[in-house]
Amino acid sequence: MTQSQPPICDYEGSDYQSSFWEQGGRQYEDQVEGIALKRLMPAQGDLLLELGAGAGRNTPRYVGYKQVVLLDYSLTQLKQAVQRLGRNQHYIYVAADIYKLPFVDGLFDTATMIRTLHHMADPQAALHQVWRTLQPGAIFILEYANKQNLKSILRYILGRQTWSPFSLQSVEFEKLNYDFHPKMVRRWLKETGFSLERQLAVSYFRVGVLKKIMPISLLTRMDALMQRTGKWWQLSPSVFTRNHAVKSTGKARAGNFFRCPACESDSLKPHGAQVICLGCSRKWPIQDGIFDFRMDAA
Repeated sequence: MTQSQPPICDYEGSDYQSSFWEQGGRQYEDQVEGIALKRLMPAQGDLLLELGAGAGRNTPRYVGYKQVVLLDYSLTQLKQAVQRLGRNQHYIYVAADIYKLPFVDGLFDTATMIRTLHHMADPQAALHQVWRTLQPGAIFILEYANKQNLKSILRYILGRQTWSPFSLQSVEFEKLNYDFHPKMVRRWLKETGFSLERQLAVSYFRVGVLKKIMPISLLTRMDALMQRTGKWWQLSPSVFTRNHAVKSTGKARAGNFFRCPACESDSLKPHGAQVICLGCSRKWPIQDGIFDFRMDAA
């Protein structure tokens, strides 16, 4: 892991939920990701951490959890999530940096990271933070963008792509947008302290022309059948994994929740529209029901 702060991909001010998902012809992708999550997620749990929650697209799928923490760096996205899901005790909205998660160790029994790792310049640092906040044996559902997919392989063979889909190095195809090799992701998970349980190959038919000429319902059913091939090979654009945290430390103490991302103290006290760290005296604002633990917010 690097010692310096990795760059952050910020969706502040973006209409990503609307332009990409609602109006971008992504019904197929949304449906097949829902199928994958249903297959991998525990049926129920106490406290779920949704990393890169955005505007809450996947959050309604976690109905079996008593409480869900939606975390994203973009305040804009979280405000859209609040409008979408409402303000109640079931949801906690947190603006924060995944590299500096504002939670105590051993807090969550489940975590998801969907369409988020591909924005991480230092994926191992991000995975370590997730592992730190999980209870022993907690389930972690990780999705990542796969560089070794069939489309990339074909482009490479035909000479239409310069980078090799077979090399282990990550490829940054746009700024802070990375594709990863499955072997490397598995290595990172193992080195971090996760045990891989299952892999699903998702979005095999993420091809514009197919989505135009074939019914989405048919593509979805075909993908659902193909997802289980992830057990043997990963040749799809998206790979979903189910992992559990291997660790000897225990669960977080009752009543402990937030941790200061600046000084790492777990002595934080809510005071009006802010949370005050008793360790370093930083004041973290609460805006429109959203806890803001971004370093430039205090």
